[in-house]
Amino acid sequence: MARAAIRYAKAVLSLANDQNSAEPVNEDMKLIANTIAENEDLSAMLQSPVISASIKKSALHAIFKDINTLTGNLIETLITNKRIDIFADVASKFNELYDVSKGIESGTVTTAVPLTADLKAKVLAKAKALTGKDVAVENIVDEDILGGFILRVGDLQYNASIANQLNKIKREFTLN
Repeated sequence: MARAAIRYAKAVLSLANDQNSAEPVNEDMKLIANTIAENEDLSAMLQSPVISASIKKSALHAIFKDINTLTGNLIETLITNKRIDIFADVASKFNELYDVSKGIESGTVTTAVPLTADLKAKVLAKAKALTGKDVAVENIVDEDILGGFILRVGDLQYNASIANQLNKIKREFTLN
């Protein structure tokens, strides 16, 4: 299933690049991936062998009515090829391939409170300094870190959390 999703995503990205619409299609794919991930009923409907393709098609066009023509064509193609069950995977793979094509690496930043615009800008600057690349970050809120942030990009981790600093101090005192 993952290989099929990658093939569809590559094909759509190639078409989108040819038509200079990769960025709007990427925004569509983010919306689609997030909507399906957050809505169990929609996900179940797409996976259901009992619900007809025409109902799935109508539902998707109703839910995602302001999408790019290429994205709409993808829905049609997946319905025709009886692969609409991998729609969320195709959308996620598209986002990954788009980011790679733009030299953008993805990562996560864990904070005790949701990121403000100012703090996000500082974290993105730190990420660019550490990796040498533009980084798209997803914010995860974890109150256990007390403050600061933990940045993960690929296999790189930068821990600037208060909890980490307190643990370092505790270790120093227990060693002496």
